[in-house]
Amino acid sequence: MFLNHGINLWKDGINKPMKVLMINHFPLDGSGSGTYTRNIAVHLQKKGHEVCIIMPENTKNFADVPGTLIIPVYFSRTEGTLHTEVIEGMLPFNFPCFTTHPRSVMTFADLDDNQLEMYLSAFENAIKKACEEFKPDIIHGQHIWLLSWLAIKTGIPYVVTAHGTDLMGYKEWERFRKYAEETAIGAKRIITISNDNNELVSELFPACADKAVFMQNGYDTGRFYPEPVPREKIENMFNIKLKEKLVLFVGKLAHFKGVDILIEALILYESEHPGEITTIIAGDGELATTLKKQAADGNLKDLYFMGHLDSTQLRELYSTADVSLVPSRREPFGLVAIEALACGCPVIATNQGGLTDIINDDVGSLVNVEDAKDLAKAIRKEIFHPDRTQRGKNAAKYALDNYAQDSLMDTLIKIYNS
Repeated sequence: MFLNHGINLWKDGINKPMKVLMINHFPLDGSGSGTYTRNIAVHLQKKGHEVCIIMPENTKNFADVPGTLIIPVYFSRTEGTLHTEVIEGMLPFNFPCFTTHPRSVMTFADLDDNQLEMYLSAFENAIKKACEEFKPDIIHGQHIWLLSWLAIKTGIPYVVTAHGTDLMGYKEWERFRKYAEETAIGAKRIITISNDNNELVSELFPACADKAVFMQNGYDTGRFYPEPVPREKIENMFNIKLKEKLVLFVGKLAHFKGVDILIEALILYESEHPGEITTIIAGDGELATTLKKQAADGNLKDLYFMGHLDSTQLRELYSTADVSLVPSRREPFGLVAIEALACGCPVIATNQGGLTDIINDDVGSLVNVEDAKDLAKAIRKEIFHPDRTQRGKNAAKYALDNYAQDSLMDTLIKIYNS
């Protein structure tokens, strides 16, 4: 049982220990908002605050944060060859997503009325439990969406972070707009994670534009840092043979991530420079089968789909790769770009969305959206850059100086208390 400090920091506006209830639509692994939630929870605790997290899960063997109270809402999982782990009280469907998740391809649009009611009821009960037992001073909801909407009923001050996929959902699914609109109206502050994200919030919720406050994402310096490993270790880890250069993509296999454009670029590159590069795609999602077929049809011999990888594997890959690609059609922020840079890996990204706030000529380059020729040209320029070693050092220093989660926490606490 957690003790109540009896302090309402929202009213007092002073930096004393507080209790923060974080609510997310996704688990702590497999999504940007999950990583964001975990990072904030870890660093709030470092500053002496207590944290409780409510999130969906479809396994009891889930990622957690030591010292944090976790209240999971359980869902079933019956996709492909994966069978449901029987958990008492689990909902008879998988947790819904905006696009896709390594452990669910169900979307919010797939929920029928009965499932939606069950979903909201289950999380409302979890939030009620947290409020009774944990007694939060503030609620921090992830996404301007359904679960943040439930925070209204608690009467506890809440802020909400717009992650971008929620804004995509708002545009696409009229059925859920009332929940998002009421969430925005009820929030004390709306945290936006990029300039592009900030503009979209103001465009979609103009009456709430004055609540928007920009705070960029941060990365966990304890997980992502340069860790050069012998290339043989990567080869043995994945049972592959690396070519001279290694190109990497990390992310969901969803349409907005632009992986199909990446594959087009690789086909163009290999036709002109055969046998030069190995490409690893780390991630999973609804387009996995389609993208693998595209690669096979393009006769790509040195492209490997590795599925979802843990942070240790990613750190070693980033530290070994010559470049990491983020070819998104529109990326709300792009935390994977920051994590790559932190490991000393330059990044090629598209010139749309939040990536334009991050990437500059010293640490990578920007290319046109949906332009495979531009991407292929940028890959060759980057992997054979004459100052490749120095660019890696620049990238790691740049990430540490500008995006370390530690350095962003005072800003977040001020937002909680504003």
